[in-house]
Amino acid sequence: MGLLRHLHGLLLPLPLLLLCCASPSSRGATATQVGFNWGLKSSHPLPANEVVQLLRDNGVTKVKLFEADPQALTALAKSGIEVMVGIQNDLLEPLAGSVSAAVDWVTQNVSSYISKLGVDIRFVAVGNEPFLETYKDKYLLVTFPALQNVQAALIKAGLGRQVKVTVPLNADVYQSVSGLPSGGDFRDDIRPLMVSIARFLLDNGSPLAINIYPFLSLYADPHFPVEYAFFDGGAAPVVDGAVSYTNVFEANYDTLIWALEKNGLSSLTVIVGEIGWPTDGDANANLVNARRFNQGLLNRVMAGKGTPKRPSAPPEMYLFGLLDEDTKNIDPGAFERHWGVFYYDGGLKYPLALDGGRSLVPARGVRYLSRRWCVLSPEAGVDDPLIGASVDTACGFADCTSLLQGSSCNGLDPRSKVSYAFNQYFQAASQQSGSCGFSNLSVITTTDPSQGSCRFGIMIDTSRRVATRSPSSSSSSFLSHGFRRWGAQPAVVVAAAALSSLLL
Repeated sequence: MGLLRHLHGLLLPLPLLLLCCASPSSRGATATQVGFNWGLKSSHPLPANEVVQLLRDNGVTKVKLFEADPQALTALAKSGIEVMVGIQNDLLEPLAGSVSAAVDWVTQNVSSYISKLGVDIRFVAVGNEPFLETYKDKYLLVTFPALQNVQAALIKAGLGRQVKVTVPLNADVYQSVSGLPSGGDFRDDIRPLMVSIARFLLDNGSPLAINIYPFLSLYADPHFPVEYAFFDGGAAPVVDGAVSYTNVFEANYDTLIWALEKNGLSSLTVIVGEIGWPTDGDANANLVNARRFNQGLLNRVMAGKGTPKRPSAPPEMYLFGLLDEDTKNIDPGAFERHWGVFYYDGGLKYPLALDGGRSLVPARGVRYLSRRWCVLSPEAGVDDPLIGASVDTACGFADCTSLLQGSSCNGLDPRSKVSYAFNQYFQAASQQSGSCGFSNLSVITTTDPSQGSCRFGIMIDTSRRVATRSPSSSSSSFLSHGFRRWGAQPAVVVAAAALSSLLL
């Protein structure tokens, strides 16, 4: 089978966080130069100042934001951390249609933070994977004009040399008719556009950012050779002329380099905007695989290892992601909420060895809600006719992806699964009065019900930042309207209408 068939899983949409290695010209790369994608899709986010402290405690020097979040940018002020700030896809059209709109955006989200607060903004990421085939050309005509207008706005602000533009792209913008890296070229339908964008980036001293996910190869193709997804695997190499590829990352990256060379763009710098491995939500998404992949990636960085087409140094890379995000859209898969190297609260999932014999350290000083959990009442049975609807309600608003097939909590017995669902809702609702009602099927306990690899979490205390109102005395009223009342966005329903039938 051709290599690109194995790469197909890499071409799916996945917005995520970044790992930054040394610059292409540097030598002696170290793991302390790792940067992260910092995603913000959480019901109870770790406070921004604590996230920045977590980054600094681990020697992180680069971070990417998917949007110009004021709290995150303010916390990054004078932190010594270089920042890539993103522009969401829904802003591409207005920015493409007006230079003045781009000037306003740069003034508000770049210039002011640099001049007034000392935020070290180095890149503006214009859009996020805008040419995904699943978008059906929605952003095809507006991405390049938006890129040009943002560049013009940066120049007008006197930041043209300090801040560079880029467009983070999914690996589906290139392909190979031969199934080998040497057959790489841009996708036929966007080839002229890609060449124009790449040429513009080259002319302005900016890099092209590409997102590569070996995990998705396994997710998309059950016949994909598992060992080929890792850097220390024993899979049979893919031979392309005189080059043997022993892992899918190198093959995918070099396919892009071949595409650039064929279009006269061989000197364009390429960074890896997103790369990583999730820890839950799929049978291949677990702590063992994630540690193996990310440690292998770090080892390459520390060894200064490039790819066969660009062997002198590893590309700059950004690991996806920093923290788990419990409200991310899970259309691509339940694993979307579990890409973090750290849990939602900054807790360590698994050790990673850095340079100098150091290891990652967890967040400090995190404030939690009370040590209380909502569980199925001992007097209630899983055959109660109200259980199904209660579980569906809980998982319709809170994150129950860890209960799904192949996930960390799927092995629980039926009673524990119901308890997990109830507690997820209770925590997502900030333990407010009435949020552990469920038609009198549940009780609050102070005994941690966690079992094995399944963690019954306690949410971060966000009371200082999330407006609250007096809860209704009616449990059913809270379950119907509570999320709108306390201001959080409901999580995407995890097949809520049918989830109870899968759990019980």
